[in-house]
Amino acid sequence: MSETTEVNCPTCGKTVIWNEQSPWRPFCSKRCQLIDLGEWAAEEKRIPSQNTLSDSDEWSEKQD
Repeated sequence: MSETTEVNCPTCGKTVIWNEQSPWRPFCSKRCQLIDLGEWAAEEKRIPSQNTLSDSDEWSEKQD
């Protein structure tokens, strides 16, 4: 007997069963996955960093 793992969708909070039959895991749907992707693309979500320069700032400094 296998153990069932359930997680909450990071976008809407709906319960998602973590297995091969949940193709969008950890999201509940393609819609929630695309909403999350859009937030990353719009830089609404970020991974904390000690560096104060963005990648584009670093690139422009190298070109000078």
